Amino acid sequence: MSNLNKSKKLATGWLIVVACMLIQAIPFGVASNIQPQFVSYVVEEKGFTLAGFSLIFTLGTVVSAIASPFIGMMYNKINVKTMYLLGGILSGGGFLAFSMCQELWQFYIVAGIVQVGTAAISSIGVPLLINGWFDELSKGKALGLAFAGGSIGNIFLQQLTAFSLKNYGASQSYLYFGILSLVVGIPITLLFLRMPKNNNEIVKGKKKEEDTKSENTNSTEVDWGYTLNEVKSLKYFWIFALGLFFLGMYVSALAVQYPAYLKLHLKIDPMIVGMVGSIFALCSLGGNLFGGIIFDKLGITKGLIVAAILAATSCLALIFAGQMPILAQVFAALKGLSVFAYMMGPSLLAGSFFGKKEFGAILGVVQIFFAVGFAAGSSVFALLVDKAGYSVAWTTILVFIGICYASLIVASIGMSSLNKKRISNLENANKAA
Repeated sequence: MSNLNKSKKLATGWLIVVACMLIQAIPFGVASNIQPQFVSYVVEEKGFTLAGFSLIFTLGTVVSAIASPFIGMMYNKINVKTMYLLGGILSGGGFLAFSMCQELWQFYIVAGIVQVGTAAISSIGVPLLINGWFDELSKGKALGLAFAGGSIGNIFLQQLTAFSLKNYGASQSYLYFGILSLVVGIPITLLFLRMPKNNNEIVKGKKKEEDTKSENTNSTEVDWGYTLNEVKSLKYFWIFALGLFFLGMYVSALAVQYPAYLKLHLKIDPMIVGMVGSIFALCSLGGNLFGGIIFDKLGITKGLIVAAILAATSCLALIFAGQMPILAQVFAALKGLSVFAYMMGPSLLAGSFFGKKEFGAILGVVQIFFAVGFAAGSSVFALLVDKAGYSVAWTTILVFIGICYASLIVASIGMSSLNKKRISNLENANKAA
């Protein structure tokens, strides 16, 4: 019977992962991955300036960052299914509403609505589900697979979007993809998404399941997690936040600025620049799939060291691409493999450091630091290029990478020590009681 129960909880837990992959592939993919293809069509149809319409990306990020703590707190008060329904309707319904927008300010408002909904079902919702269903030894792999859904879905969505825009125009395409998001997101939410009923449903890694003696002597696990107020008083939380800010800074610069650097400054053939983008997309899928396994097998601290080496080496490859153009492709491959650091890093680290007690609220606050860094990174880089040139700008990004991972590793080591003491004290208190 125990083997049957084990198989059932594994099946349920991994079914949640598949559901999250589909959420990432379609509702998230529609809201976050295909909008850039609409830009030229909307600008031409509506007569907007490129700069004016492109502002929807910045405004969406800012609104999402501001809303994230409130979304996290709502997850503590409202069940997952209801939150996902609300988020899915805002995300998919908002994207559909783009089809009715005529003025620029209307696009701005709808962009904010879409990104609030997307945060609820993706950057906060997916980690919340995975953190609830999987233990420390298994959630890295699960989170990696869940987020890989976005990369897999993007392969098909980009082609479908190009076809739809060419044949039906922007307004009709907004309508069709908004409907697609709702048709996929709502049934998945209603049929599959929920939190585990109790600790017995949680999927546990191999080491913990083999430790039967420990499980027999402890009928309930110690809830060692922190509240949001407790977290704010920890110095390692602020070190963690600093690391996430610089994570956003360097990721933004590397993601946004490399095409102009390769094409305009290094005069690399546009076809090669396009190949660099394709290599990055392919390797980012591998980064999502294997990044979680790296964290599971090596642990948080060693996983961060691997991510630091990949990120720093990719930046160095970009710096020296002028001398050896093939290094541009090395940059793309290494940056793609390091994608796990920022795709799953903030949520995985938040869960590992601070537990499940108020995970949603804590993650909502954590996302702000990364979002602010991401919003500022590309602009800071462009300013450095204007004032001092590319060499200084890329060297500064390399420094940001060093600050980022030094902070995250210090926070990891510090929180590991604090948590061991906290768990020991709680276990002793339970025994005394």
